[in-house]
Amino acid sequence: MSAVEPVWQMWAVFAIVAAAIVSYASERYRLESTSIGTLVVLLLLFQLWPLPAPEGGPVDARRLLAGFADPALIALLSLMVVGQGMIRTGALEGLIRRVPVRRLGGPKVVVAVMLGIVVVTSAFFNNTPIVVIFIPVMVLLAKRAGTGPARLLMPLSFVAILGGMITLIGSSTNLLAAGSAAALGFGTIQFFDFAVPGMVLATVGFAYCMLVAPRLLRDRGGMASELVGGDGKQFIAEIAVTDTSGLIGARTKGGLLPALPNMTVRLIQRGEHAFLPPFDALDLDEGDILVVAATRNSLAEALAQRPGLLPADELRAMGDPQLVEAVVAPASRMIGRNLLQIGFHYQTRCLVMGIQRRSRMVRGAMHEIRLEAGDVLLVLGHRDDIEALRASRDLLPLEWSAHDVPTLALAMRARLIFVAVLATVALNLLPVAVAALAGAAAMVATGCLNIYQATRAIDRRVVLLVAAALALGTSLQATGGAAYLAHGLVTGLADASPAVVLSALFLLVALVTNLLSNNATAVLFVPIALGIAAELQVAPAPFVHAVIFAANCSFATPIGYQTNLLVMGPGHYRFRDFLLVGGPLTLVIWIAYSLFAPWYYDL
Repeated sequence: MSAVEPVWQMWAVFAIVAAAIVSYASERYRLESTSIGTLVVLLLLFQLWPLPAPEGGPVDARRLLAGFADPALIALLSLMVVGQGMIRTGALEGLIRRVPVRRLGGPKVVVAVMLGIVVVTSAFFNNTPIVVIFIPVMVLLAKRAGTGPARLLMPLSFVAILGGMITLIGSSTNLLAAGSAAALGFGTIQFFDFAVPGMVLATVGFAYCMLVAPRLLRDRGGMASELVGGDGKQFIAEIAVTDTSGLIGARTKGGLLPALPNMTVRLIQRGEHAFLPPFDALDLDEGDILVVAATRNSLAEALAQRPGLLPADELRAMGDPQLVEAVVAPASRMIGRNLLQIGFHYQTRCLVMGIQRRSRMVRGAMHEIRLEAGDVLLVLGHRDDIEALRASRDLLPLEWSAHDVPTLALAMRARLIFVAVLATVALNLLPVAVAALAGAAAMVATGCLNIYQATRAIDRRVVLLVAAALALGTSLQATGGAAYLAHGLVTGLADASPAVVLSALFLLVALVTNLLSNNATAVLFVPIALGIAAELQVAPAPFVHAVIFAANCSFATPIGYQTNLLVMGPGHYRFRDFLLVGGPLTLVIWIAYSLFAPWYYDL
């Protein structure tokens, strides 16, 4: 292997890569700021001091900024919009509720089963749409298990990557590496050629994701949960039994009302008569008023499943209704008055769905409660009307608590669009970017999302992170930085045994794949692996397979693989979370291969 002649720009790029990683991990600066700063420094470097003979052509602004138009990024952002359409319409909630969690042994067993399904399917299908399918599933399972999505979504991404190591078509990385090896005379890699070591690594990684990763991750709820008690706090709400509510004739059972699950009925007002708990075998009549205690999520789900709980003309006026929590401000004119005296709906065009008082659970009808400073109102209204509440001196809307009410009537449309996107990708009818972008457009065109909701689904951190990562990868390749590292490995381990060299090659590729794209890393290191095997005069298969497995070890950074970027937003992850959880997983997979490969390949 010929030596790579280093240029000073290569060392500059190494320094920029190190600085970017430190900045991302320390979180001293916002992720967006670090990404933009990295791009600016790279642009200035190659504009002021261009490379004399760059690999692949001049490193100019067009080449460095090409990441913003990269098809993989377009596909990723489009899939975020499609996934938001599924969440916005509640397309998967009904299906998840039918999962017999208790019969299967509890939420943890269900999660293990779901992640096992992901591993198996990822071995035969593109793992990106599989992760897109399971993100809302895991979010709902986390809610049912009483935990946050952060403990499940990163393991979801990791097991999908691990499953892709099992077969030739498990990931595009495998196919690219196999094609590169065949072009260099290695021969054709068959479908299950590396299935045995792949299953060993997937099993070891799966155990880590189930047993270790959730313990290293902590939930990061929104500020609403931190400041006002989270989704578990109870609101007092009123529900009218009308001819459109679907509650006429509903019967209480064992003190509960099965028609309104996850709610506690505290009072049933029928004319002048009030029924108090416990309730049993009481049939609801038209005109009854239910006073219930329920969480915000329970109220939102009830409203989504039974739109008739509100008058039709009010729902039409709201358009896309949104729930938000608002605190009664000190010295508010609302203090000491109830909602009827305030004329809340007349003044704001919003409805109060519930009232929560932190000091005690209020008993009695909601419209009779006299408000106090610090009471939290659960307000339902059109987005513009919710926005107008900011100008009120009487209420303090908690902006981070804003939540769109799912429109279950559009769930079937969202499911059909989702299935169409997956089918076209799975059958190779369209490229992923084209199918995903068409699906995102269809979500907006059919009303499953509006433009505001679609654009809000796009995470600007992901856009800038991907663009900066691709620019760094381009710079490393153009300056010969990756090839320089590989040559240093071969030179430094010239007298080592094949097993040691194989282990070192795996570790180097695993580190580089978290900086470059996994596909670029595979194509770059396959010829290096073949060269190492030739110098050592051993069979090349374990070295080529090492490149395939290590190039898939994109666990330590969110930029390593697009499924990591997909779960970054819903899981509220930070850059260092991937270092903390994915870094050890990379080392575990490296150790497992280093121990298993010499025995399996008889090195």
